[in-house]
Amino acid sequence: MSTQQPEDVPAISDWSRLLAGKVAVVTGGGDGIGGAISRLFAQHGATVEIAEIDADRAERTLRDIEAAGGRAHAHVVDVREEDDVARLAKAVLARHGGIDVLVNNVGDYRPLAPFLQSTPETWDAMYRINLHHVFLVTHAFLASMIARGGGSIVNLHSVEGMRGYPGEPVYGAMKAAVAHFTTCLAAGHGRQGIRANGIGTDLCQTPQVDYRTGFEASEHLWPSWAPVGRLGWPEEQARVALFLASDLSSYVTGHNIPVDGGTKAGGGWFFSPAAGRFVNRPTGL
Repeated sequence: MSTQQPEDVPAISDWSRLLAGKVAVVTGGGDGIGGAISRLFAQHGATVEIAEIDADRAERTLRDIEAAGGRAHAHVVDVREEDDVARLAKAVLARHGGIDVLVNNVGDYRPLAPFLQSTPETWDAMYRINLHHVFLVTHAFLASMIARGGGSIVNLHSVEGMRGYPGEPVYGAMKAAVAHFTTCLAAGHGRQGIRANGIGTDLCQTPQVDYRTGFEASEHLWPSWAPVGRLGWPEEQARVALFLASDLSSYVTGHNIPVDGGTKAGGGWFFSPAAGRFVNRPTGL
């Protein structure tokens, strides 16, 4: 048996710059998990195209990347809107001709409405912010990725799409749809050089989801709330995104990885008779 590496196995020539020469689009790339992904990708040599609804957040992350010697461009767009996505794709493709990495990071648990109090309007809002834009943005860039010889799609969703979520089944359904869309993309386009994988987040401190405020007196309970015993941070999600975007994961596709401190494995949600609802950080059931 030959001990030599087959020629079709991608070689890693520089472990410090895993995305050198790549073009990456990151939606919601100005803050939180998206901001951490944008900065880490730029650190590893990618030119990052930041798609962000908030101009200040986009500009702040752009300045961070440029100050560190990286390359990036910012686009103020609402990825829920077809015209905005078309404008984003036109600008990016005019500059580069194609892209190598797409990170669909945008999502929100709001408007949070228990199912019996929800309406078709809340369902539509949940669909547009968590699933519709994933279709729009992927559709806008997929052909250019195939023409470029392939690439990696990383879809951020939630561990709530990978387990039962009693708090908001519509949100859970949207996240599960993103996860399965990811798997289907991988199966359908792998032979065209496309890899697609997902990240199921949980218990990650971001501007959108604050796991600290209001729980200052209960931080000693983190070993009960998460198997790893602590809160997670955007940079930890970004490292997994880097793995999935780079040739480190050249034989990984169609998978959804919980980056959750072990909450999916450990259970996660508990019914509190005292509170009359499900909680994922019990301070006393």
